[in-house]
Amino acid sequence: MSGQAAPRLESGARVVDPPTVEPGAEDVWSRLRDGFGLPNVEEERIDAEIARYEGRQRYFEIVAERAQPYLRYILDRIEARGMPAELLLIPVVESAFRPFAYSYARAGGLWQFKPLTGKRFGLKQNWWYDGRRDVLASTDAALDYLEYLHGFFDGDWLLAIAAYNGGEGTVQRAVRANAAQGQPTDYWHLDLPTQTEKYVPRILALRAILSTPGKYGIALPAMPEEEALTIVELDDQVDLAVAAEMAGMPLEALHRYNSGYNRWATPPDGPHRLAVPKRQADTLRAALETRDDRGMIRWRRHAVESGDTLGAIADRYGTTVDMLRDANDINGAMIRVGQKLLVPMPSRDGEAYTLSLENRRQRTQASGPSGRERIDYRVRPGDTFWGIARSHDVKVRRLAAWNDMAPGDAIHPGQSLAIWVEASQAGRGGPTQNLQQVTYRVREGDSLYAIARRFNLDVEAIRRWNSLQAGAYLQPGQSLDLQVDVTEQAEARP
Repeated sequence: MSGQAAPRLESGARVVDPPTVEPGAEDVWSRLRDGFGLPNVEEERIDAEIARYEGRQRYFEIVAERAQPYLRYILDRIEARGMPAELLLIPVVESAFRPFAYSYARAGGLWQFKPLTGKRFGLKQNWWYDGRRDVLASTDAALDYLEYLHGFFDGDWLLAIAAYNGGEGTVQRAVRANAAQGQPTDYWHLDLPTQTEKYVPRILALRAILSTPGKYGIALPAMPEEEALTIVELDDQVDLAVAAEMAGMPLEALHRYNSGYNRWATPPDGPHRLAVPKRQADTLRAALETRDDRGMIRWRRHAVESGDTLGAIADRYGTTVDMLRDANDINGAMIRVGQKLLVPMPSRDGEAYTLSLENRRQRTQASGPSGRERIDYRVRPGDTFWGIARSHDVKVRRLAAWNDMAPGDAIHPGQSLAIWVEASQAGRGGPTQNLQQVTYRVREGDSLYAIARRFNLDVEAIRRWNSLQAGAYLQPGQSLDLQVDVTEQAEARP
């Protein structure tokens, strides 16, 4: 287009020649640039986003470090479908390439899928596994979604990307409104929510910076190919610590690459796949060939005691009722005293699985705002986020964030929530900073009254915490959840 002025769109955006790409080795950055295919335009919104990123060397280093294992896999999938490589920049905008990112709107993972959208595109979400955080599965689902949106908007990639952020209905209504008024219906003319109006320009700004990083004061780090992930297939359930040992890598690194797994192991029903760096894939495959499948999970025998239920046993050992049923060929919920149950167990102490859902939540709960004190609240039947927040004079959004949750997430009786309150509130009745959650095993001759006296508690509170009906009998061996203030125990009656 040299020698003549480039046409300017009515919105002020001007079509321009593709940016000059800096020469360099044929690494992942070069492949990314070669695959850029979105329209090149000049537009004030893009310039504003470029200014937002320009010179932020440390930001690009952090994002590149997080993205390094995943870039080649994602780019391979994009290239295989013939899609524009700019789509790889969506996880930069959505999550800054944090696989465990979780938003106020209940969106999770690199690609920030909401629960219903994830299910719509085949991402399983259960106790063991959340496909929204599985980089491999969520990448395929995101590209499926984007392909659908591309067709929905008649081959317009900018509208498809806008709809990925704002929803297809929002963008469609904006298109129809412009059409009804005789206005252009391209992305740059639409009246969209503020976030969506910035979304496409932000991706195009990142494209410009990655095309010529030196121009914007950025030096991109090298991306060694041996660090890229490859897939190892598994037939059966495996303890992640065992798999990490076989691969010769830290457990936390393996779990980070396989962030869809919520617990200490893959789900019971296979097949499964593990993503590991190329340099360790052969080591893991060789170890799998020589290891007995029974050695992939540690099992423990549990003798059923009076008062035990499948649910209580599952909670105690960090597994599920379904897993206990499958492992012990149980139909329904009936178990008998003395019965021996096989229970899957992690090979290491639970705290070793630092990226499990429980451990990540505990770290979030422990890191509250300065100037506040933490109280631990045990959820009771009928509780809601709104009700708990109101009774402690905190915002619902804050309460959810302190517990690594979103306000729309379900809470259940017995669950522990951290609440960070003003220091003056911490001692005003209810749970205090010195409250500890205790699981008490009922002894022969115990009664609710005797237990309440022993721990300076109220009988009704014990009933409420454990969903016990008035007049219910206690059974020796039965587990009770108690909220005990350690500062009062010196005064407790024997």
